[in-house]
Amino acid sequence: MREALRLAEKARAAEEVPVGAIVAREGKIISRGYNQVELLKDATAHAEMLALTAAESAVGDWRLTDCDLYVTKEPCPMCAGAIIHTRIRRVIFGCPDVRAGAGGTVTPPLNTPQGLLPLAVIVGILGGIKLCVDLWVRDKRRERPSTGWWRCVVDATRSSMIYLERVV
Repeated sequence: MREALRLAEKARAAEEVPVGAIVAREGKIISRGYNQVELLKDATAHAEMLALTAAESAVGDWRLTDCDLYVTKEPCPMCAGAIIHTRIRRVIFGCPDVRAGAGGTVTPPLNTPQGLLPLAVIVGILGGIKLCVDLWVRDKRRERPSTGWWRCVVDATRSSMIYLERVV
């Protein structure tokens, strides 16, 4: 997860949403990805998608049944679909996404019986993710100080529930 956080920082430095992801196989990192939506002008260039595509190349197969995905933020529905289809064994994400999380927070595709294979979902790894998100929020506030734009919210009832909330 520390490597995923490092990649999230790289995304933040590139003015992207700070999400990083790695795919590990037999305890070794086989691929990495960080959000590059703005850089590539591609709505599908999420950290998870890039890491999964690179992992498929590294393994030489689209099936990643013996691989684990570590990602700093809960996957969105698009990424969840790719995770299901690549048959990843386990998804470990740092903080839930209460707006679009598809790991069980908002929509449940990662942990439904309709999934292609049983999939373990682990939430709330490494509190440092909040720091990464806070840095991104701070930078966005500097960019648009008159609107406040984003604020980081910590749900007191669930200490791992850290999310961004748009201020309108």
